[in-house]
Amino acid sequence: MRIISLNAWGGRLHEALIAYVRQADPDVLCLQEVLRAPGAAPGWSIYRDAGMELPQRANLFEEISAALPGHDGFFCPTSRGELFSGDTTVAAEFGLATFVRKSYSVIAQGLDFVHGHYSRDGWGQHPRPRNAHCIRLFSNQHASTVTIAHMHGLRDPAGKGDTAARQEQAEALVSLIERVWPGSEGLVVCGDFNVLPDSATFTILGRLGLSDLVTGNGFADTRTSYYAKAGRFADYMLVTSEVTVAKFEVVEAPEVSDHRALLLDIM
Repeated sequence: MRIISLNAWGGRLHEALIAYVRQADPDVLCLQEVLRAPGAAPGWSIYRDAGMELPQRANLFEEISAALPGHDGFFCPTSRGELFSGDTTVAAEFGLATFVRKSYSVIAQGLDFVHGHYSRDGWGQHPRPRNAHCIRLFSNQHASTVTIAHMHGLRDPAGKGDTAARQEQAEALVSLIERVWPGSEGLVVCGDFNVLPDSATFTILGRLGLSDLVTGNGFADTRTSYYAKAGRFADYMLVTSEVTVAKFEVVEAPEVSDHRALLLDIM
């Protein structure tokens, strides 16, 4: 099984992102920062916040779905706000997306907020709402099961240091996982956590027997050349001892976001 985790950056490197997803051909694709705008025209829209303007793909979920026709897609929104296309206002949802190859059976899943709650009248106050999605998969080919969870951790304008909200977020993630994962099989947890490697988040996740493959393999950077700030850790991939790792990679090329993709092949 190939699992890829990536913060899609709202699809800002759209052509490269779509080409990479097709070429990498993951069995499970865990995406953060995904938009969906049913009924909106295809193409680019603009996100505006505090004088900042960012190009976004309002229909990114549908575009990824089209690139992976052999997968089931699950969209998990945290908020609904406005994007802009010329003089037109576009109502769009923002959140996580999980894509699973149809040859795998989703036999259990859980979705919940790890910070805040759904915001229907705008993107929400900072730190904005965040959620996590957890799925349990059965491989019909190998008669085996694995549980996979991913999260987009809250962004605090003050930085990536530990806070009470981040500790509560980690506890909420563990609680969600424990509702789906039976504890007797492999567990993979990934995503853009928005924390530093010494965060208490990893101590809390460690209670489930999870260890991080990014720091554990000596990687010191999960951001691409499109990210100019200091503090280049954000994305993590953790596994329990029941997971047999065949390959793990922090993907350097192609660059498809300001985050690097994390690629895990398991046996």
